[in-house]
Amino acid sequence: MSGAGQDLDAVRRTAAQGWVYGHPLLENYRTMYAQAVDAADPRYVGGFGRFRHYPQPSRPQNTDIVTPNNDTPYSWCWLDLRAEPWVVSVPAVDRYYVLPFHDLDTTYVGYIGARSTGQQPGHYLIAGPGWDGEVPAGIDGVLRADTQLLGCLGRTYLAGLSEKDVTELKAIQDQYRLHPLSAFTGATAPPPAPVPAWPRWREEDSDGIGFLAVLDFLLGFFPVLPSQQDLRERLAALGVDGTGTFDPAALDSQVRAAIEEGLAQGRAQVEDAKAHAEGSTGLFGTRDQLGDNYVARCVGADKGLYGLPEEEAWYGGWIADSAGHRPPNAATRDYTVHYRPDQLPKARFFWSATLYRLPERLLVDNPIDRYSIGDRTPGLVYDPDGGLTLHIQRDRPADPDQAANWLPAPDGPFTVITRVYGPDPAVLDGSWHLPDLTAGPDRG
Repeated sequence: MSGAGQDLDAVRRTAAQGWVYGHPLLENYRTMYAQAVDAADPRYVGGFGRFRHYPQPSRPQNTDIVTPNNDTPYSWCWLDLRAEPWVVSVPAVDRYYVLPFHDLDTTYVGYIGARSTGQQPGHYLIAGPGWDGEVPAGIDGVLRADTQLLGCLGRTYLAGLSEKDVTELKAIQDQYRLHPLSAFTGATAPPPAPVPAWPRWREEDSDGIGFLAVLDFLLGFFPVLPSQQDLRERLAALGVDGTGTFDPAALDSQVRAAIEEGLAQGRAQVEDAKAHAEGSTGLFGTRDQLGDNYVARCVGADKGLYGLPEEEAWYGGWIADSAGHRPPNAATRDYTVHYRPDQLPKARFFWSATLYRLPERLLVDNPIDRYSIGDRTPGLVYDPDGGLTLHIQRDRPADPDQAANWLPAPDGPFTVITRVYGPDPAVLDGSWHLPDLTAGPDRG
């Protein structure tokens, strides 16, 4: 593409918007490539159309996604909807669970679970864009995707940490089933879709000019939506048209420089938004909920990839402590969080507070194997008035009551994410809020 006659400012604007629009697709592809494409990766789930369950709660070695949840062990799957729809079957479930299916850009298609569809058994059809077949008998609901590739990070509540608890959870997970529609109905299977020439995932492609080459490939599985047509046409003018043929080497030097500047501007816009995001409201949800707020989708993908919408689970945390230090740092001081009796998180299902080291946003190895505290945690010591004080610090507190409420922190910066599953209306309307993360004196 020649720079002669090109409006380079327009090229920069398109590249910036393209980065914000496309970043969640690449974050999703990073996970999908490891789990569904690269059979040599230890995270491989077995390809498309298979569940891989993890009945154990997350540990520091679990690095598939940032801010992994320690409350509800995961069930991963990926679906290719090009040849035909799939059917998801679930048993009767005696606890909280959710199977949330997301498009390539991490927007949710819909949910199967205790809150949305109930705890009874059922069969749910997941159809790709353009499918207009007849819904067969025996289907309890239909989820319609906007992209031809789909993912699911399912969660199922773990009642405790004993071997019996884990065994009971595994028995539920093993009953989540996937069937091609033809197998469900007993019809003849259609011809399989061709195997794509998957781009090998390279970390440098998440930010540099190679970003657009991967985005071009992924857009081939993402039919243009009416609300996105203008941006998709402008991206196509840069060669990012969904054919998977974008070639950075063919760019004029001026155009390439303008694109790289635009990509950097897009990253900076999202970094600024992330710095001011304290809760999860508006970051996760369906296309109807998020609309074309690409910045919010980006912030959600970076701060908590595959986070749930607020009606399913509310997320909140602290980007600074009570003294204004940003981020909190356990190498220099200890911290407390004090919940008054009327300030304990209000949840239909349960709540927890999970600690992550920064900048990786991963769990922290510690001597008591504790990564979160919440209303399920055994042995907590409540205050005489019924409130609860958490002690967040690097070293075990000397006081036994404080040690019972210790959430171990790394020797450095960290964040704590509170999750409220089935949040009370007071949580959603803002009349309830988190207490301060109170900083102790600097240890010097």
